[in-house]
Amino acid sequence: MSKQKKDIIEYRSYDLPVNFPVILLTGDRWHISDIKSGRLHFHNCLEIGICHSDEAVMEFYGVPTPIKAGNITCIPRNLPHTTYSVPGMSSLWSYIFLEPEDLFRNYIHNLELPISLLQNFPMLIMHKNTHPNVHFLVTSIINELQQKRPGFQASARGLLLALCIEFLRLQEDQAADIPAFPPENALVISPALDYIRENYANQFPISLLADLCHLSGTHFRRVFNSIMGTSPLEFLNKTRIYKACALLRSTEKTVLSISEQVGFRSVSSFNRYFIRIMGMSPRSWRTQLPQTEAREDWKKQTILEFSGWV
Repeated sequence: MSKQKKDIIEYRSYDLPVNFPVILLTGDRWHISDIKSGRLHFHNCLEIGICHSDEAVMEFYGVPTPIKAGNITCIPRNLPHTTYSVPGMSSLWSYIFLEPEDLFRNYIHNLELPISLLQNFPMLIMHKNTHPNVHFLVTSIINELQQKRPGFQASARGLLLALCIEFLRLQEDQAADIPAFPPENALVISPALDYIRENYANQFPISLLADLCHLSGTHFRRVFNSIMGTSPLEFLNKTRIYKACALLRSTEKTVLSISEQVGFRSVSSFNRYFIRIMGMSPRSWRTQLPQTEAREDWKKQTILEFSGWV
């Protein structure tokens, strides 16, 4: 009996701006090919998508879900999936990537909404005919982020909060089409990724991550490397460096202060890792572009280098 083919999984990390952790991918560039990718992918943040035209298929571990023009999708972080257009079509999409916890951290307590709810969004697929309010909010957010009129960030933040509350209500009411997947299809290293994301500035042993995933240390390292393409320690240090990049361009804190804030025990170790990963020193990174240009350059981040786009 032949072995079942193992899914190849690709990790896509989006470096969101510190003060407004949201990026928008939209326009004629974002057509999805009708050629199915040979691998699944997952993100480090929440993905909200809208299919503008044609039809597509979103697949989760071999389980296909049809997508039609007008569908809104909510894909939580660490959920492997892939999307491809129906044969002969080239569906057009817009995507919003965001960190709800960071975006609403200063607002959530006034709304009596536990921040923990924002860490566990459901996978949702909604059509504009059955969920017109969700469709209105998503299109309004896209317009705000595109037009960038005065106060657009405050407006978009409010609309995004309303949208996330709608998602949580749908989850509670079970009013949306929420495909059910067997527990074994969950990303096995997801607890480790979540822990790193929330505790990257702290010191902890890799064995703790293995325990969170209910794996032995050796097996955990092997599985982590096969999915992420790097070791747990290397991924942890890359996470710290990427967080430092955001702080270098969004604050005036010293390099020493930032190195300590992101979890490095010495500034020399921080500098060494930074140069190895980013190809330049922290000070060069900070001064390479004017602040406004640096922020705009970050927002132009593209995923066209990955398979599946036309």
